[in-house]
Amino acid sequence: MPPAPARWFASDNAAGAHPAVLEALVASNTGHALAYGQDDWTRRANAAFCELFDRDVEVLFTFGGTGANVVALSCILPPAHAVACSRWAHIAVDEAGAPERFLGAKLVLLDSADGTVSPDDVAGLSTLIGSQHHAPPGVLSLTQTTEMGAVWGVDALRETCSAARALGLAVHLDGARIANAAAALGGRDALRAMVADVDVLSFGGTKAGAVYGEAVVFLDPSRARHAMNLRKQATQLPSKMRYIAAQYEALLAGDLFIELGRRANASATMLYGLLRDIDELDLGLPPQANSLFPRLPSTVKERLQEWSFFWDWDPRDRRVRWMTAWDTSDDDVMRFADGVRWALEHADN
Repeated sequence: MPPAPARWFASDNAAGAHPAVLEALVASNTGHALAYGQDDWTRRANAAFCELFDRDVEVLFTFGGTGANVVALSCILPPAHAVACSRWAHIAVDEAGAPERFLGAKLVLLDSADGTVSPDDVAGLSTLIGSQHHAPPGVLSLTQTTEMGAVWGVDALRETCSAARALGLAVHLDGARIANAAAALGGRDALRAMVADVDVLSFGGTKAGAVYGEAVVFLDPSRARHAMNLRKQATQLPSKMRYIAAQYEALLAGDLFIELGRRANASATMLYGLLRDIDELDLGLPPQANSLFPRLPSTVKERLQEWSFFWDWDPRDRRVRWMTAWDTSDDDVMRFADGVRWALEHADN
């Protein structure tokens, strides 16, 4: 096998922080600043988000993605209501029951092959509305990009949001990889169109070059009426908020976060191009963002994982996930592709 790749293909969470983010953190570490968001960095970051979306928005910073989702949902979920989402949704699969515990609400899972949800599936939720024996949906939570690597097109997303509106549901968008989606769809204008019918957005920075910290963006500021108190109750209020805000100020400057998403997407496309001729991998269509979901024989998978770790994704279907990051180099991609070919060629040795 060739030498192990310099950077693993397990997750964009494994990547380091972008130098501009680290520089912003160092620059913010000067003197004293009032806590809990009463600082210049937080004010500037809030203004940058308003400029990004070309509207007045309310922004609350949190420690991480799960906390951001819990805070966002808690602000828009009516009492005695449920949250509808894809069966692949992070809130349903990978958050250890945090939404159910902190919201005290049922998650209604909608069937999906790629993490997207169709307008017809949303319309079908009407059967849960109007009966005292059911938990009626009050929020539709969507993910962009989805946990299966799909990027919602602007029209498709808005049609699904419209179906939710028709039932009186609020809409939450889990944008842990919003940078990759914005890059895939063309940039800032596409981002604005994408969220036109969204009430609250969990805006991810950690996977796009930040050290830590996420942002809850209320695109409808009226939804943030109790947000500050709910964030505190959810233990997601950073006291030294300037260190999170400074990172977002750097990521939003010049749309750096979109450029970093574009780099990650390009690396995934390159990896696909180097391996697409191997029918056994069943790669299908080119990646829409920064992840591939090949099918691997168990012996090949184990050998590759020992050499350069990556996650299993759907063991029933022998699917694994290869994910690129903002700092994945062309050399990383080529060495990984060489390793995959070597493992497949020597599968019986």
